[in-house]
Amino acid sequence: MSNKFSEGVVAESKRDYIKKLALKGTRIDGRNFDEVRPLKITMGFVTRAEGSALVELGDTRVLVGVKIEPGQPFPDTPNMGIMTTNAELVPLASPTFEPGPPGEEAVELARVVDRGIRESHAIDLEKLVIEEGEKVWVVFIDIHILDYNGNLFDACGIGAIAALNNAIVPASRYNLGDDFKLPVLHYPVPVTFAKIGEWIVADPNLDEESIASARLTVTTNEEGMINAMQKGLRGTFTYDEVKKVINRSLNIGQQIRKNILGDTDDEKN
Repeated sequence: MSNKFSEGVVAESKRDYIKKLALKGTRIDGRNFDEVRPLKITMGFVTRAEGSALVELGDTRVLVGVKIEPGQPFPDTPNMGIMTTNAELVPLASPTFEPGPPGEEAVELARVVDRGIRESHAIDLEKLVIEEGEKVWVVFIDIHILDYNGNLFDACGIGAIAALNNAIVPASRYNLGDDFKLPVLHYPVPVTFAKIGEWIVADPNLDEESIASARLTVTTNEEGMINAMQKGLRGTFTYDEVKKVINRSLNIGQQIRKNILGDTDDEKN
């Protein structure tokens, strides 16, 4: 993904200001380098969806809905349900978003979220079989960007696993037995870092994203496993920088996961 998400021109004075703040160990919004913006998750925001979550990460707001219905399994996985992810960049959320079919930014966003969930085996797809080889439950994850102020990867990934975690399979609607909770086994959390000059900051806001030379998203689960990584922009990370980013993502991910699971009342992680 390019910087098209944040391709608005950043004044040179602001660029210099951000770097001067970094020299002092702080950021344009007062955070330290490892601090994410205030996070609020509202579960069940869309009552007619099987599962949903509204995520507010600073001023970035995304809505994720989950739809579940019967369908045919893939020929190569007749004993597994199906999961599919789609992202929509609503033009009202940012002047850089354009109407029409999903562009490459929306496609990459959906893929990053999908990969983190899929590679962590977050959903027990084998328990979504209705009739092997004939009928399974299909889980649709729909991501809608409401307000964009940086770091969509984390906001959308957090929203997706939160929405899945409160989703109910509507079996009774299709005369297929009793409704049951979607079998979620793991809780992958993406944490994104941006490289600005020689500094690396967590959860970049729009200004920081706009001047970043490189970006790295690391998705980990509650067991401390790395499920997915996504490098973005033209800059590079050294081997030692990647190791530091991974360790920092594990720590931050654990705090965010508590919010998803309702283990803390603190909305600022």
